[in-house]
This record gives sequence, structure tokens and C-alpha cells, in this order.
Amino acid sequence: MTGTGEREARAALCAAAEPGDAFLNRIIDHAGASAALAAVRTGRLPGGLEAGEGEVRRLEQWRIRLGASAPEEDLAVCKEMDVRLVCPGDPEWPTTLDDLGAARPYALWLRGPGDLRYGCLRSVAVVGSRGASAYGLRVAAELGAELAERDWTVISGGALGVDAAAHRGALAADGPTVAVFANGVDVPYPAANDGLFAEMARRALLISESPPGTPPQRLRFLVRNRVIAALSRGTVIVEAERRSGALNTASWARRLGRSLMVVPGQVDSRSSVGCLRLLREDPDAILVTGSADVIEVVGRIGADLAPQPSSPVLPRDRLDPATRAVLESLPARGSAGPAQLAAKAGMDLATVNGKLGLLSAGGFIERAANGWRLTRAARSRDY
Repeated sequence: MTGTGEREARAALCAAAEPGDAFLNRIIDHAGASAALAAVRTGRLPGGLEAGEGEVRRLEQWRIRLGASAPEEDLAVCKEMDVRLVCPGDPEWPTTLDDLGAARPYALWLRGPGDLRYGCLRSVAVVGSRGASAYGLRVAAELGAELAERDWTVISGGALGVDAAAHRGALAADGPTVAVFANGVDVPYPAANDGLFAEMARRALLISESPPGTPPQRLRFLVRNRVIAALSRGTVIVEAERRSGALNTASWARRLGRSLMVVPGQVDSRSSVGCLRLLREDPDAILVTGSADVIEVVGRIGADLAPQPSSPVLPRDRLDPATRAVLESLPARGSAGPAQLAAKAGMDLATVNGKLGLLSAGGFIERAANGWRLTRAARSRDY
């Protein structure tokens, strides 16, 4: 459990520095968050650490930002809005975030009743294009709902399109879902998802590396993708354009050794260009078509296998071998008499006549001027 001083220091560092800065994490790992905060305030590094010219400039930038921030007020807002600060070492801190190493968050701000660490034990990231097609929205919603029904937490970024559809699918199934924000957990962005976020704050979980009140910043949307990938056991890309941010999440999933799964799309769809490129060029990308495929990839080895797709059972499949042999003896077009069919099937005439009666009763054949012929239905591959 993180002490009060360290907790307050981490809250201040969240306000002063960009998320996941390797230099700041190096100071924290070396001397602790309180010493790192002191270094920001004074510009003097703890003993045993050296900094390059660019890192010294960052210390000065953080000092200026720290002067304009109010971490004490951030913590006060937490109490008012039922927002909590979770730090490394806390019971709710997911240890999977430690896989980020020097890019690990300093702390996380959480809003909602969900338990982050418990939820991440069985979790899948579902991400994709903001401008998703109707196909992408449907697939994302179905994945969210079906994964939630199987008690898998659905993690995404709360954006328009695929992200929001996945969250809504999980909520519709009354299952767990987590939105990772690039802004404060009390700032509804995009505004069109305000209702979704309100429902998630009541039933699920909103998280951010930024203190309450922080507005969205463009670069932080890419930075937060590493958290989405690290929290989950695997990432599913539903739709992605050529320059989609979802591809950045995919690269983090690969870097962290997480499973990378891709839903195939139409070859002429702009929203599927990124997905198809991943499937073509990335040997680690796994094609998935539904929740069963996803769970087989991220679930327990040998216990969560997807069922094998089965071929449809056709009426002719239910015929006994002898009757099927007579049916196969009939020409695809035209007709044939019983004697011809007996010779072709290698059976006696009496047996063939008996089978012809069964086939006629089953709607497979009908009488013709010169014997028997296939019905229109039997000429179809689906009969």
C-alpha cells in the first residue's frame, strides 16, 4: 500500500508531467515519488542520477506546470465525485501495467464501482475506427456483449465508433467494461458519449492517467493506447483505416507480448485497410470472427477452445448408403429408367425400384416420360 506522502506526490506528478515519461519513472524507481517531486520543484536530481540536456529542460517544464496545478484540489475533487487514486503497490493496481517498464503510469484515477485489478484478470481490448461502418459497429457490439456474457472484461478507449459500440455491448449484457481516457475521468469526451460515460461511472469503470478536470490533448490519445494494451490479455482490432490509432494499440500489444487479433473486413472498405494490412503483413496477427475465437486465443489452453464450425446437414445426408447410391445414379439433367439406374448403381432391379419409391416420397425425384428425373429442389446443392 502506497503511503500518504507518496500518494500525494504521485498525484502531483500526474499533473506536472506527460504520462509514462521514462526519465521521470527512472527518478521514481531510484528514489521514490516524493524525491521525484522534490527534484521537479528544485531542479536537483537525487544522488546517483544524471540527466541529459533534454531531461534537464523537462524538469523545468514540469516545475512550471506544477506551479499552475493544484494536486490538493484534485484529491479533494476525488472525494466529492467518488473518484479514487490507485498507485503501484495498491491492492487494485494491475501488475500487468508493470510490463510497460519505463513507460508505466505514475498512478491512475478511477471512477466507477468496478475493481480494476480483478477485472483485468480476464480482459480483452476491443478497439477500432471512430468512423466505423455499420458492419464494424455490429461486430464490436456483439463482441462486447458476448465477451461480457462469458465474464470477460471489455477494455477500450471510449471513443466514437468501435470503442463506444464495444462498451455498450458489454453494458447491454450487464458485464464489466473499462474505458481508458486521455483526459480527466470527469470530462466527458467525446461529448456525444456523455450518456455512455454516465452509465459506465454508475456500473463499470472509467480510468485515466490525468487528474480530474484535465481536458483532452491530441498526443495523449496515442499515449493512452499503451495502457489499453497492457491492461488486457489480448487486443482485437475490429476496423482500422490506414492511419488509425487502433494500429498504435496493436503495436503496443505486440511489444508487450499480448495476443493480437484482427477481424477481417471487406476488401474494398476504407475502414478495413488497416485490418487487412495487419493480416497480410504481421505473422503474429490472428484472424478472429467472433467471441469464441477471441476466448480461444486469450483463454486457458485446452479449456476455452472455440467449437469447430460444422457443415449444414442436408436432406440427402440422412439417406442410407444404398438409397444415396441410387440418387447419385440419376443424371443431373434428363431422365433414366430403373434398369439403367440399377446397372449404374450396381444393384438388382427390385432393390432399385424400392429405393426409387423412397426417393419419390422424400421429394428427391419425380416421374418422367422415360423413367425418373431429379426434382428442381434435388438439383440444388442445398437439398
